[in-house]
This record gives sequence, structure tokens and C-alpha cells, in this order.
Amino acid sequence: MPDVSLTPRERRQRQWRRLRMPVILLVLVAIAGVASMRLAPAAPTVDGAPLWFDTVMRGELLREVRGTGTLVPVDTAWIPATTDGRVVRILLRPGAQVRPDDVILELQNPALAQEVLDTRLQLQAAEARLRRADADATTALLAQQAQVAQAEAQYEEARADAEADQALLGDGLVSELQHRRSTSRARSLAAQVAAERKRLEVGTSMRPSQLAEQQADVERMRALLALKTSQLGQLMVRAGMAGVLQAVPVEVGSQVTAGTNVARVADPALLKAQVRVPETQARDVQVGQSARVDTRNGIAAGRVSRVDPAAVNGTVLVDIAFTGATPDGARPDLSVDGIVEVERLADVLYMARPAAGQEGATIGLFAVAPDGTAQRRQVRLGKASVRHVQVLDGLRAGERVILSDMAAWEQADRLLIK
Repeated sequence: MPDVSLTPRERRQRQWRRLRMPVILLVLVAIAGVASMRLAPAAPTVDGAPLWFDTVMRGELLREVRGTGTLVPVDTAWIPATTDGRVVRILLRPGAQVRPDDVILELQNPALAQEVLDTRLQLQAAEARLRRADADATTALLAQQAQVAQAEAQYEEARADAEADQALLGDGLVSELQHRRSTSRARSLAAQVAAERKRLEVGTSMRPSQLAEQQADVERMRALLALKTSQLGQLMVRAGMAGVLQAVPVEVGSQVTAGTNVARVADPALLKAQVRVPETQARDVQVGQSARVDTRNGIAAGRVSRVDPAAVNGTVLVDIAFTGATPDGARPDLSVDGIVEVERLADVLYMARPAAGQEGATIGLFAVAPDGTAQRRQVRLGKASVRHVQVLDGLRAGERVILSDMAAWEQADRLLIK
């Protein structure tokens, strides 16, 4: 066939028809590529069966603080050795029921026994000195009484002579000189009687002070003997109170010094709970707050009776006194959980406490929508309790959140819960 002559315009139209489809395909491919680049990645799918969910609620939040500890007797007594000694016998072992006069163990101290004997002999010597001093004072008083009696007899005789001379002087039977002599002698003997009586009075009043030194020495030796005798008797270590013997931290043959604790007795009928509370929460615990004690065999009501002012290893010791009967099976050293009611917050948002939710922290939580998608939210927490925590911001009442540890999905902001 002969070639058909084409105009330039017809030639360009024919070339465009041949290239139109490839160009359109290239444009569509480019558009699809750009669109696919702008699409968000698909949300990871997570199995919801093992997850822990809770719903945000509004209402009253009871703040509680939990601690673990043990039951201890309220009345506990350590029994110390009152003197040095060696343990020769242990009559009772821990767990035994004791009365105040029951002997727990026996100590031996030969030196103390010798001191008791020496002190008794010294007391006897002091008593002998006191008796001798008393006898000497009595003899001196008797001698003075004899002097008074003799002076009084001489005075009475002289006074009688003076009176007789006075009567005879009027009749001229005695001289004036004789009368003066008898009268003077009577006056002299009267003064001597007064002096002897004064000496007797002074001697009688001074007798107690003359015996005071010997009496003080006797009293001192008696007190020392009583002390030594008491220490000797206390070598028989007694319980001192009714209860249960809890510990005897010595063995036969042990040498103990005065003040060493050799036994511990407690009254198991009256117990209290000692629990350790984290120091970050203990600042809210106050004496008098209501509490509960879980003994694993029942829950007993109580009140905080003491809060230790010092923290040890990150915890603070709190004493809880029971306000009612303790559950059956309660005994010293039993492990318990204590829950203290700290505060009641009215009309607040709250939810169950997340796995990593600390009081006052801001954490990321996934809020679950009705269609099963979960979106990450930044949630600001407030005051916390044992099981619940206050929600200050980031969630609304009625929203369902995931409280499980979601560290495995830390890079994801959206999840699909199936």
C-alpha cells in the first residue's frame, strides 16, 4: 500500500495515543505511593484476656496505708541477772507457762556467798560494839545518878544542920560562927546538887548521840547484808510475772555479768500488732486513726497507738492496739497485715491503682474505646490508697483503662484490643 502522507499535527496525535496509557499508569502508581506513605501504620493487636482493666469512677475515696508485721505481746519483760554468776541449771524452756515465783534457771556465785558470810560476821561485830557502847553509856548515867543521890543526901543533912543551928542560935546554945558555917555549907551543897542534876540531864540527852555512830554502823551492815542476801537469793532467777516463757538466751555453763538478759517472759493474753509502713506513706499515719489487722484467720479492728519517729530500711514501725477481741489462733510472732484508714476524699475521680502508679506521678495509660481501640493518655495521679488512686487529669468518669504493665507497648500510642 502506498504510504499515507500525515501532517505534523496528525503525527503528534498518533504519538500521544501510543504514550497516553503508560503515562496514566505511571501517574496512578505515583499517586498510590504517596498515599501509602501518608497512611498511619496499623495499630498492634493485643490479647485482652490477660490484661487488667478498670473503670474510672467518681465518689468518695477511702485512703488506706498497708503494712506487714507480726503480733507481739503488750506486756513483755526481759529478766536480767542481778549479779555475776555461772548458769548451773535451766529448769524451764521457752514455751512453758510460768507464774511470778517460778524459777527459770539457777546461777552460782561462790564469791557472793562468801561476801554474805563476811557481811553477817561484820554485822555481829557492829552489834557487839553497839551493845558495849550502850552498856558504857548506861554505866556512866548510873554513876551520875549515884552522884546526884549522894549530893542530895549531903544537902539534906546540911540543910537540917543549918535549920537546927538557926533554932539553937536564939537560945544562945550555938555561936553565930557555927550558924554561919552550917548555913554556908547547906548553900554550897544545894549548888552542888543542881550541878549534878544538870550533868545527869546532859548525860541523858547525849546518850543517843554517843550511840549514833555505832548504831549507824549496825544499820549500814544490816542493809549491806540484806542486799547481799537478796542478790544471793536472786541467783535463783524467777519469772516475776505470769505468762509464757519466750526466750532463754543462755546455756548451762555460761558465765553472765550483772545486767545480762537471761530470760524473757510475755503475757500472750494481751497482744498488739507491729507493722512496718513504707516511709513515703507513713507521713499520713497518726496516733488514734482506725485500723484493721488481718491475721489470716480473721480481721480484727484496732487503732494506731504509736508511730516510731525514725525510719529503718525505708519503713516506719507502727503499733496497732486492738479495740476488740483478737481472732482465734492469734499468738505472738504471728505474721499479719495491717491496714490504717488515713483519710476520706469526697467527690473525686478515682480508679484501681495501676501497676506503676505512684502517688503524685504522671503516667501513660491506655483508655479503651467502645470499638476496642485503646489510645494512650497522659494521666496525672493524686493521693493514693492501698487499692485505689485519685485521678487529677487525663481521664473522665466512666472511661475504661488498662492498668496492667504495658512496657512492651511503650512505643505504641494506639492498640487494638481483641
